[in-house]
Amino acid sequence: MDPLLSEFDSFVRTRTPALLRSAYLLTGDQHLAEDLVQSALARTHRSWNRLHHSGNAEAYTRKTMYHLQVSWWRRRRVPESMPGDLPEPRGGDSAPDHAHQTSLRLTLWAALAKLSPKQRAVLVLRFFEDRTEVEAAELLGVTVGTVKSQTAKSLAKLRVVAPELAELYVLEGSAR
Repeated sequence: MDPLLSEFDSFVRTRTPALLRSAYLLTGDQHLAEDLVQSALARTHRSWNRLHHSGNAEAYTRKTMYHLQVSWWRRRRVPESMPGDLPEPRGGDSAPDHAHQTSLRLTLWAALAKLSPKQRAVLVLRFFEDRTEVEAAELLGVTVGTVKSQTAKSLAKLRVVAPELAELYVLEGSAR
């Protein structure tokens, strides 16, 4: 097997679960998330010759995912449906979920489903991916002001639709 192909295959096998989790949070749909990751990986494959040496393959793939998602928003306005469960990370070393964690996760998921795709993407980038406002703006192709305003609007809406998540707001306020 070609060494470059082998490296790409290894990259896909090891990073796809994490990419799928982010894509799922962005799209709200498992099938759309899979399509998004597949499209981003196809573009990564086309650029693999220059990416494999730099070590930036995952950053390139994630940025491609965000750009594809933004372009999909602009092309189609389809009513959203968010059935299913949030995918869990694979691995045997994670502790089992407790009732509170599960309840909190379900509440957060339902609250995120009430946000617009752009608002959800900003929150995913800022708080799930732990990106700065500047990084989120670059990835989404918008201004820093847009990221700031969308973050504020998103958090305000979450406070209204899911007041039971107040403990997360306290954590978010002390972490930033």
